[in-house]
Amino acid sequence: QVQLVESGGGLVQAGGSLRLSCAASGSGFSINAMGWYRQAPGNQRELVARINSGGTTNYAASVKGRFTISRDYAKNTVYLQMDSLKPEDTAVYYCRIDTPRGFYWGQGTQVTVAS
Repeated sequence: QVQLVESGGGLVQAGGSLRLSCAASGSGFSINAMGWYRQAPGNQRELVARINSGGTTNYAASVKGRFTISRDYAKNTVYLQMDSLKPEDTAVYYCRIDTPRGFYWGQGTQVTVAS
């Protein structure tokens, strides 16, 4: 069984920063990729950023240059540094890990950016 624990969401003013963390725990799993997704009210869940086992990253166009994803392989933890936040970044952010057995999702953490 794989568990994901997210932290770091909250309320911030436009232009501010937040850092999200997601730690994966369990036994008998390997991680191909780790990523962050978000879902705003009335919208579909969308990819924000993803990093694979080789360290290759990809970002949504809307966050490129403002968000940075990184990964601590030893701790099975993925981070999302979010700078220059905008009100349109407001959403529930979900961590996801991709394993040979399938995808696992975190419980989500709310990020609210006030204008």
